[in-house]
Amino acid sequence: MADDWNRSAAAWIAGMGDHGDYARRHILDPAMLARLDGRTFSSALDVGCGEGRFCRLLRTCGVDAVGLDPTAALIAEARSRDPKGRYLRGRAEDMAFASESFDLVVSYLTLIDIPGLEAAIREMNRVLTPGGTLLIANLTSFNTAGMETSWITDESGRHLHYPVDRYLEERACLLEFEGLSIENWHRPLGTYMTLLLDQGLQLVYFSEPVPQGGDPERGERYRRAPWFLVMEWLKPAA
Repeated sequence: MADDWNRSAAAWIAGMGDHGDYARRHILDPAMLARLDGRTFSSALDVGCGEGRFCRLLRTCGVDAVGLDPTAALIAEARSRDPKGRYLRGRAEDMAFASESFDLVVSYLTLIDIPGLEAAIREMNRVLTPGGTLLIANLTSFNTAGMETSWITDESGRHLHYPVDRYLEERACLLEFEGLSIENWHRPLGTYMTLLLDQGLQLVYFSEPVPQGGDPERGERYRRAPWFLVMEWLKPAA
């Protein structure tokens, strides 16, 4: 997986630009930032920060975040764009932070990239302070159950439907698009929920966000098929 991201880093950086792709700008950013509105966090960690875009957005909300990512080229880009930020190489499954170091941990479209999901969730919980927040954006499991084929189209390219198959079968899939060649994981929603609940975390928010502005035709496709979810989990105070 690390080699996939190292090979794909340049294409990823170009595709994200300064403000992210359509889905981030018009669906997930508004949903994620809304969960921070009016709240104060003293220390934050962005797990799988990539080129650091969401860390920079967090700063606009008054939240300084440490960015963590295993891909050297992405960390280098994050440091270049944000010299005052703190960006470290490391894996979600084995993080070099003391326990209870952060009162906000963010996983923004990273759980689908992580082979060792159970270890990663355990580590996110370990570094979170009691009373702290784990904020997650992820592809829905209905989406990832059809990622091998994606949209079914007719001869003219019109989107007919989005298939769901082998939903209960956990598996990795190599995705190739827009110069990227990366491995994503499909897991049933129950897998995520069970692992988070097993850590003693409490679900306090769940949504399936819809587009906010942007190209209406593109937005309609995100409304037709389940695409993203946003969850907020609380680590109970001791």
